[in-house]
Amino acid sequence: MSQSNQDFILETRNLTKAFKGFTAVDDVNLQITRGHIHALIGPNGAGKTTVFNLLTKFLQPTSGSIHFNGRDITTMEPAAIARLGVIRSFQISAVFPHLSVLENVRIALQRKEGNSFHFWRSDRVLDRLNSRALELLDSVGLADFAHSKTLDLPYGRKRALEIATTLALEPELMLLDEPTQGMGHEDVGMITDLIKQVSHNRTILMVEHNLHVVSRLADRITVLQRGAILTEGDYATVSADPQVREAYMGTEADEVRAVS
Repeated sequence: MSQSNQDFILETRNLTKAFKGFTAVDDVNLQITRGHIHALIGPNGAGKTTVFNLLTKFLQPTSGSIHFNGRDITTMEPAAIARLGVIRSFQISAVFPHLSVLENVRIALQRKEGNSFHFWRSDRVLDRLNSRALELLDSVGLADFAHSKTLDLPYGRKRALEIATTLALEPELMLLDEPTQGMGHEDVGMITDLIKQVSHNRTILMVEHNLHVVSRLADRITVLQRGAILTEGDYATVSADPQVREAYMGTEADEVRAVS
């Protein structure tokens, strides 16, 4: 059954980015279905992060267009994209290390209200944000860490906090860039469960190297190679594709076989 455009929260049409003769993203047509977890995978240098940078307007495309909820957002600024509800969680944990966990979420809530730099406001005014901040911390398993200094959190918990601060901005489309990068097995499991949990009533587009995570989470997968789409489909389809196995030579090819 064919889908109408209304089913796609985000589309790219012939999206291309060239740097001085090198084409990093080559005629990419993405269709992200509303309510899905969509994974963007591919070997190093495939263009995944460049696609993310184009979608969030940290880079301007050389050609092609980007559409969010049917609206052409190709020429919009990053802050305007974020206000529409396209929120990116960065690969390097983007939190204030010397503030408490609660304060980090509260700052994100202030940003959502347009008061991001009103640090001089009285605690009494800011305390009304605490209940919402605590709800968000509870949703990511960090309620017991509310008054801990962020610097002291274990790595996996910092990533959970980053997801909480992203959720504070009320994303309609949440972009996760390597959410399990550099984690041990236990933290990977925790963050995978957390992403599944927070995906309810949201759409998530994620770049992720860990194919075990992708196999557990993704409704649909787009495989990039040398900036172009190699193939798309669910995990069973993608992992059985000989071109994908060839693209993920060595260890990652073995992982594709192991998970499939």
